Amino acid sequence: QSYCHRLQHDMYFLTSTSRLNEQVVDKIVLQLNRVYPQILTNEEAEKFRNPKASLHTRLSDLLKHLQKKGDRHCQEFYRALQINAEQLFNDLPSRKILKTPDPTEIDTDKEQYMLNDRGPVFFLACFSVAAGLALFWYCCNSETQTIGRARRILGFSPIIIGRHVRNICMLYLEDTSRN
Repeated sequence: QSYCHRLQHDMYFLTSTSRLNEQVVDKIVLQLNRVYPQILTNEEAEKFRNPKASLHTRLSDLLKHLQKKGDRHCQEFYRALQINAEQLFNDLPSRKILKTPDPTEIDTDKEQYMLNDRGPVFFLACFSVAAGLALFWYCCNSETQTIGRARRILGFSPIIIGRHVRNICMLYLEDTSRN
């Protein structure tokens, strides 16, 4: 897309209320007047900085004037907008279109957040359940050697599982060893 087409696409966004304040528009006009090559003549700059006209009118006239002048003038406007109002420049509709050229392409940053939206607590809870089930299956094996090993593991694990849970598991193991 040429800068003139982009400016035409962004015109409504830029002229809508409270997007650009008067100071920013004045800075842009001054930069376009003083930059090399000079985009606006002194008379044009005075016209677009006239405080008697409304900001909306001045900005609309400026954008139409730049579109008539050509692509280079529109490009310099975007450069001035980026320097003086970077956040607004990044929010322009034409910038959003340029950032996502292929709508079928998967945004890997968004996909990464979608996969990790549950956080570390969810991971620890799932891991604990899986480890508990594995330990329970290991302890319920009918071999007597397994029960002895499990009793040793549970006997030395007061830090890993709580005392009450350990006591319940030990009672269960003693019951299964008697049968």
